[in-house]
Amino acid sequence: MIDWPLVQRLAAHVAGRPEHTPLRADLGELTRDSAERVIAYTGLTPQAALPEAEPVPRAEWIRANIASMSRLLDPALRQVGRRVAKPARPIVQLAAGAVMTAEVGVMLGYLAQRVLGQYELVLLEATPDDAPPRLLYVVPNLAKSIRTFEADEEEFLRWVAIHEVTHAVQFAGVPWLQPHMAAMVQELLDSAQLRIDTRRALRLPRTDDVKRIVEVVRSGDLVTLVASPGEKRTIDTMQATMAVVEGYAEHVMDAVGEPLLPGLPRLRRALDARRKTQSTPSRLMMKLLGMEMKMRQYQQGKVFCDTVVREGGIEALNRVWRSAADMPTLPEVEEPLAWLRRTDVPPALTA
Repeated sequence: MIDWPLVQRLAAHVAGRPEHTPLRADLGELTRDSAERVIAYTGLTPQAALPEAEPVPRAEWIRANIASMSRLLDPALRQVGRRVAKPARPIVQLAAGAVMTAEVGVMLGYLAQRVLGQYELVLLEATPDDAPPRLLYVVPNLAKSIRTFEADEEEFLRWVAIHEVTHAVQFAGVPWLQPHMAAMVQELLDSAQLRIDTRRALRLPRTDDVKRIVEVVRSGDLVTLVASPGEKRTIDTMQATMAVVEGYAEHVMDAVGEPLLPGLPRLRRALDARRKTQSTPSRLMMKLLGMEMKMRQYQQGKVFCDTVVREGGIEALNRVWRSAADMPTLPEVEEPLAWLRRTDVPPALTA
């Protein structure tokens, strides 16, 4: 349904070819050092080798995300035409395919201009041998951000590396996490009905639609998940899990970085302001499947993690990795003290 080669070309066109600005710092060494520090702070022990740092141009980041997105989206989108009457089905599928191709291509190109780093993981029930996790750093975007923030290059790159390495340590150190998230995605794709907005699908994209497409994908879905109450619970569980995974990385990013990075407070303010104006690959994927994560939930994930560590230390927060049942619910993400009580984590005495 989606023409992925066309998505690649369109995304590359939108992303552009920025001036090549090499980085002086050794991203491989910074990543290895960050991994040691993250493991020491969190106490998580990777059960598999962590991926090596890959400095990449925008085009390679686009290729990597198309590979993972197509594995998930293609089976789901094949269901779309089943809700359309047979006489109109070929026309709707053709038009919907054109619109989806344009929207995904433009949005990937838009994100490729902004993403700094990404721990890229295929969320299938079993990670395919031909798609191992990757640790990508988008060099032109890092170079541009360093200039924009007037940041010290090594400080900024180390901070980004800590964040991305934390995701790698999470998934390598918590064996049940990837299968758990993959199973939820698969459950929704297998059981939920997908509804397509045929009125939009029948409006083929025009050459002047780039800005409109970006806004459409950011503010609404072409494909909507029609969820039963049971499926809605799965979506809530997925959102809570994603909030914790992201919030944990944000917490570690600051906790490990604080003694190393003199410019951390200024970097945090600049990055938070930057994030308010953009989406992330994971939010794009959730949006395309009708399961959008609000930025507030990502922010609340960090508040949750910071609060739990303040009350009970990193050992208390690591209770989230004991099992899926120990993950907070969506309401508990906003009420971390309730989660502490439920999981019998005694709050530390505070001054």
